[in-house]
Amino acid sequence: MARRTTITAIIVGAALVTACQSSPSDAGPSPTPSVATSAPATPTPVADHPTPETTGVPPGTKLKRLKSNYEGIYRVTKRGTVLDGVHIASDLLIVADDVVIKNSRIDGGVIGEYSGKIYSFTITDSTVGPTKGCLTAPGIGAAEYTAERVHIRGHGDGFNASGDDIEIRDSYVRLCSNPGDHSDGIQTYMTGKGLIFDHNTIDQRFAKDITAPIFITDEQAEDVTVTRNLVMGGTYSIQVRNVKGKAVVRDNRLVDRSWVYGPVDSECATVEWAGNTLVTIDDDYRITSTVGPLQCEG
Repeated sequence: MARRTTITAIIVGAALVTACQSSPSDAGPSPTPSVATSAPATPTPVADHPTPETTGVPPGTKLKRLKSNYEGIYRVTKRGTVLDGVHIASDLLIVADDVVIKNSRIDGGVIGEYSGKIYSFTITDSTVGPTKGCLTAPGIGAAEYTAERVHIRGHGDGFNASGDDIEIRDSYVRLCSNPGDHSDGIQTYMTGKGLIFDHNTIDQRFAKDITAPIFITDEQAEDVTVTRNLVMGGTYSIQVRNVKGKAVVRDNRLVDRSWVYGPVDSECATVEWAGNTLVTIDDDYRITSTVGPLQCEG
């Protein structure tokens, strides 16, 4: 997130006031000069979590438009393909392993599953979703992928988790919904081992047909880590249940009173729950106060 964070410099000025000189006939030492120091300026707060400004396509990136090459979408079929600085005005379908997407804009969704087979990929510093409207389908899925500093917009579901080895970090999602949707920031379905969801911002306050920003309730999920996220909205905002092995929910921030029914609905007896708090934020996702600890309930 540090690549586009603004650092406010505080400049403290000092004005030197020179004392009047004594006449040659006066005895005694010269007066000591006094220094007037201005009060330090108050620094502008910086968001501790991802925002639209710190995720997605970096400003100034020139994008090359790629035309659809398979039934109205863009399909990647070659292992190790790198898509860097491209604009795809449709869905991106990945049917080869070790694909890399970076500094790119995809107006639909990114999916690495086809005909029951999972394909691995990495996506960084990219924007996923349309500028207008709402797509019910997930922004990114399904397994064996890494997503970092991604901005997802215009999707009912942000991330789909349907398999092993998923790592999602430093990303921002603003959710929408269509009638009949069950919108989620991250949704698990037949999830496998090793789901890491760390330091993301999920804003579900503007979606109406909703479940939760964090919805991890799949009985197939094993060894799940949910840490340092900023979330808001949902029926119950944080839902973590049925996880095999280790389930860690730690140091997350939930915007106070942003939910419909309650803040948490999780399996407290099996979840390692620590350091989670209720907070307030401003319009730029900067935390303005800590309301108090967020207890596990369920």
